[in-house]
Amino acid sequence: MSEQPSGSTNVPQPVSPAWKRIETARHPQRPYPMDFIERIFTDFSEIHGDRAFGDDAAVACGMARIGDDEVLVIANRKGGSTKERVKRNFGMPHPEGYRKALRCMKIAEKFNRPVISLIDLPGAYPGLGAEERGQAEAIARNIREMARLRVPTISIISGEGGSGGALALAVSDRVLILENALYFVITPESCAAIMWRDASHKQQAAEAMRISAPEVAALGCVDEIISEPPGGAHTDHPVGAGLVGSAIQKHLAELKAMPVDALIAARQRKFRNIAQCYTES
Repeated sequence: MSEQPSGSTNVPQPVSPAWKRIETARHPQRPYPMDFIERIFTDFSEIHGDRAFGDDAAVACGMARIGDDEVLVIANRKGGSTKERVKRNFGMPHPEGYRKALRCMKIAEKFNRPVISLIDLPGAYPGLGAEERGQAEAIARNIREMARLRVPTISIISGEGGSGGALALAVSDRVLILENALYFVITPESCAAIMWRDASHKQQAAEAMRISAPEVAALGCVDEIISEPPGGAHTDHPVGAGLVGSAIQKHLAELKAMPVDALIAARQRKFRNIAQCYTES
């Protein structure tokens, strides 16, 4: 008889520090973007539809106030209950969601209102219908148009900032990230499935990808890390929202003081210089 291996093959693997951050960013009690909007802004008036196909329930846009400033706010919606999550497509936008957001940004530009987006999504929806309706084109157009909007823009990564789905709402003068949030080009599970052909290597992928707030800040991908209450934003929603609101108001005051042409030039220069991995000899 062949010798049987000793011990169980189902022993749980220790959780890596990188994966602990991901669990915190995905905590079920973590405030979603709309939770922040409800606590930070007043007089929110939602705008619906992209005037081309439909009204994506995964993206909310509307005019609101923060302090004395009138602004446009954009947020992706995940939903709380299972029924709501299905309705909101688990927070993953379709092309019409990005087109609705761009339509609203153009309205904000017309009336000289700053644009503030709050982002917590694993990526844009990759389904067949979304691709048929031009998902890639919608994301690319948003990136181009946000780069030259003639109003101050601020984006906040509050949970997961995934791939082009997040970038399509985050080409802003200031990109802020919460202390326990993540910003990545692909989820660790998908990365593991590609690199190791096995999604169970997700913890190894998370370590290698360097997607935590301090790591993406070191690459210049974000402009400021917003502190969270001890234990994470899910432990105290009012305090977490207060910290985010204070950061928004501080950066908004700085951006409003800049001439529009200088604002656009600085925004475009910032994104051209992000994450340069070479030096000139």
